[in-house]
Amino acid sequence: MPPTHAFTPAERAYLAAQPLARLATTGPDGGPQVRPVGFVVNEDDTIDIGGPALSRSQKYRNAQARPEVSLVIDDMAPADDPVAAGWGRGVEIRGRAEVLTLDAPPMAPDFFSAEVIRIHPRRIISWHLEPDDGRARARNVDRFSR
Repeated sequence: MPPTHAFTPAERAYLAAQPLARLATTGPDGGPQVRPVGFVVNEDDTIDIGGPALSRSQKYRNAQARPEVSLVIDDMAPADDPVAAGWGRGVEIRGRAEVLTLDAPPMAPDFFSAEVIRIHPRRIISWHLEPDDGRARARNVDRFSR
């Protein structure tokens, strides 16, 4: 049986083409914190978020203390896009964060530290990436929910 992936081929292609996302965490006072972040999608469909001196950041401490997070990657489709010309499109990934130190940064090795926030997707919502009826596609990702 072939392996199943959390992301559709269209979502994976879109994510690979995007350089920037916004990570939402919950701060110590219970309020939201949203920050722009660099990211990569791993072969196992987890997402690594990096940054310079990441372990000293509030987003890292938030993810460590309250690991339920959301990551949004979106943009405006170009005017010649065959699916959603001129419309907003994107992917939201809700999941559980894990803080790790890798042997090397997964991106920008001359600038980013080896610490990452790794997101294990639990719910994926995408819009205007594939022909559809105008509604977002939402689904749970059971293999990461355990």
